[in-house]
Amino acid sequence: MKQTQTHYRTCNLCEAMCGLVIEHSDTEILSIKGDKEDPFSKGHICPKALALKDLYYDKDRLKTPLKRTATGWKEISWDDAFDEVVENLQKVQKKHGQNAIGLYRGNPNVHNLGLMLYGSAFSKSLGTQQKYSATSVDQLPHHIASLKMFGHQMMVPVPDIDRTNYMLIIGGNPAVSNGSMMTAPDFSGRLKALQKRGGKFIVIDPRYTETAKIADQHFFIKPGKDALLLLSILHVIFDNQWENLGVLASHTNGLETIKSIALDFSPAKTAEEIGISAQEIKNIAKEFSQASSAVCYGRLGVSTQEFGGTCQWLINVLNSITGNLDTQGGAMFTLPAIDLVRMSAITGKTGSFNRRQSRVNNLPEFSGEYPVAALADEILVPGEGQIKAMITIAGNPVLSTPNGQKLEKAFETLDFMVAIDIYLNETSKFANIILPSTNGLETAHYDLIFHQLAVRNTTKYNEALFERKAIQRHDWEILNALTERISGQKNPATPEAMLDYLLQKSPYTEQQLSVKTLKKHPHGIDLGPLQSCLPQRLYTDNKKINIAPKLFVDDIQRLKKKNSNTDEKHSLMLIGRRQLRNNNSWMHNAELLMTGRERCTMLIHPEDASKFNLNNHQKVRVSSRVSSIDIPVEISSEIMQGVVSIPHGFGHHREGINMTLAEEKAGVSINDLTDTNDIDELTGNADFSRTAVTIQAI
Repeated sequence: MKQTQTHYRTCNLCEAMCGLVIEHSDTEILSIKGDKEDPFSKGHICPKALALKDLYYDKDRLKTPLKRTATGWKEISWDDAFDEVVENLQKVQKKHGQNAIGLYRGNPNVHNLGLMLYGSAFSKSLGTQQKYSATSVDQLPHHIASLKMFGHQMMVPVPDIDRTNYMLIIGGNPAVSNGSMMTAPDFSGRLKALQKRGGKFIVIDPRYTETAKIADQHFFIKPGKDALLLLSILHVIFDNQWENLGVLASHTNGLETIKSIALDFSPAKTAEEIGISAQEIKNIAKEFSQASSAVCYGRLGVSTQEFGGTCQWLINVLNSITGNLDTQGGAMFTLPAIDLVRMSAITGKTGSFNRRQSRVNNLPEFSGEYPVAALADEILVPGEGQIKAMITIAGNPVLSTPNGQKLEKAFETLDFMVAIDIYLNETSKFANIILPSTNGLETAHYDLIFHQLAVRNTTKYNEALFERKAIQRHDWEILNALTERISGQKNPATPEAMLDYLLQKSPYTEQQLSVKTLKKHPHGIDLGPLQSCLPQRLYTDNKKINIAPKLFVDDIQRLKKKNSNTDEKHSLMLIGRRQLRNNNSWMHNAELLMTGRERCTMLIHPEDASKFNLNNHQKVRVSSRVSSIDIPVEISSEIMQGVVSIPHGFGHHREGINMTLAEEKAGVSINDLTDTNDIDELTGNADFSRTAVTIQAI
């Protein structure tokens, strides 16, 4: 009789870091439940955690290297695959130069210990400047605001949600994401606790989201107008002299500059363009500034837009001038067990911005990467530095970056491509070689990044549940093998040894943290609530908060000059949509996550539906400047009039992939409509929040 065993780990499928209890017998998973003894998640999980079982057993998941041939894909040995990859990469660089190789790293990289620990050495070994990642279709504005204001790209303030009394959420849906740039399992429960203790939270979004449904108030806002709203709130606060920097007053530069900027943005002037009445804007400003503690949080909707960088800066400004930065219940900074901020600052690696620009479109560099909106043109446009070979690591940019069809055309022209990926998907199908890594339950896990963004300081390490098979390789083994063949240098340390070294440099000296210690605490260790840390933890040259960096101050002129495109007045504005079971494209092959009604639909307001003579579930053709897609209609008053919404990550109808369930429920890709020309000019981040579209009944 097989013996039932228990395994504790952290789910790595989103940012929430939910603790799991997995009952298993040998390699048979019997159950996955929330770990009530986890000090951070306290038993909460979402459906994605249960899908770890589906992902582990998925018959479509690749386990050995594949080579594309004239007659189809064939399996090859690991050594042959590594040798062929390096031989072709070096051939391209010898012929076209060091920068002829492009590197793209997808979102799962930051959820993965091996890729985080070994990725930098591999990237450096390539010697190319053509580096890209999912950062510039997601959170890049957060990092640039942090770099310019606090001196470090990872000094990202996190809402102290468990102690705040007032929360303003703009362009975020944390009831579904359980945070996002704010790791907070059971976010809905935390919001309800806020209300129970007499607090209040407000949601501002063009859609009546899952978060809005439990909020005290929700306001529709016209897409892309969030910077105007934030400036109008600041105007009201200054106009009434409600500003109060608190204990950070003597450590802050630039307050008078902010005051002068806000003068021009009274609610009376901006309300109509924003879509929220002047009186409501005044009410929000008053409540926020007079609450005993308050915090403003803005996420994807304010990052992935035309003024994403300015929005994230203004959110930090709002929290600062009301005395809610670095204070209990406000926007605070973490102190994780592995303090990557301090460690990188010691070596001078606090982040960089605009040291150089992309070859074709002159988009700014950020910490060694160019915005991914530049990638297709860097492949397609001839000239010195043109990308002729491509490496993708755990990413599917054809579905996740702007104008996926243009990127497809670009990938078709490459001399060589390699994909480190567990699926034959919409991007990896263009590769000459696919190198699949182990996944999820076959790997050890420690969240290096999301502890940096968590609403409470904790630490936890998980050993692998199942051993990898002899035919498989871990991601770190793949990167290490390639790095050794390229540079002659191999990292002899295992991930566990490297992690142990980092833990022994922890600021929590009394706990004497080590891998051995964490193994004795499989549920994790609580390190306490967020603590005030400024000005000691500032990394700016003057050791002050630069509340008015010139970069952002100058961008206000662009905001003022922005005029509504006359064509857009006759168009609908397209925004994205996150769903609880729909985090990334690669999860669409998990049966548990794909059950239920069709989710790849276009939300449209009843009055707009009536205007276009549309019925529920009817298919429509949605067209933008770059392309068209056909999608079923979902008529709902939960979307603002003049706005339509399509979820991301779908589009599995493309030929040449092998994801059986995803293909059955293919949907369409929102990024066949989005445009590489639509960016935040300041940061280079993609603008996904205001794509002008027209619709036509089919």
